[in-house]
Amino acid sequence: MQSTFFAIVSRMKHIERWALMRSTRPENLSEHSLEVAMIAHALATIGNVRYGKQLDASRAALIGLYHDASEIITGDMPTPVKYQNSRIRDAYKEVEHEAERTLLSTLPDDLRPTYEELFSQDGSKGDAYLWRLVKAADKLSALIKCVDEAQAGNAEFKTAEASTRKRVEELAEELPEVSDFLQEFLPPYGSTLDELL
Repeated sequence: MQSTFFAIVSRMKHIERWALMRSTRPENLSEHSLEVAMIAHALATIGNVRYGKQLDASRAALIGLYHDASEIITGDMPTPVKYQNSRIRDAYKEVEHEAERTLLSTLPDDLRPTYEELFSQDGSKGDAYLWRLVKAADKLSALIKCVDEAQAGNAEFKTAEASTRKRVEELAEELPEVSDFLQEFLPPYGSTLDELL
């Protein structure tokens, strides 16, 4: 029996983010998911090395890769719309869950449980803290996009940068890994390759 799961997942590259914003360079869901995975891995590694935690950094990266997979079906709902009020937020969450169920249903029965665990935020396999790091990585990725757009002279992202930076700073108060990333790794973003090297 054939499965369409990975063919569907490969369509991440066709889902554009920031639909309500004029971008200097479009960002697709595939690019975003890779960046979130790398940042989530870094946050878990920081937690392990500097704060004595025993986090599965590879699992954090995997969760990051699939964290927005439902958007292959739903598209990217802009944050101002998604969180405008609790009714819209709750309805959209249900739409996301239904999209996840639809996507997971395309897997063979014997493989489905492994991927269900990666999609589940209910704390299965002790992933609750990893999901917090993935959500923080998601916000950091959004902030990086805003910084890149500002560096390119695009004022369109000014408000988004301010609100996203505020949220990331709040997360940094709760999660020391985020604080470290914010201080050490965020400042070079927006620099040229010559400056970075």
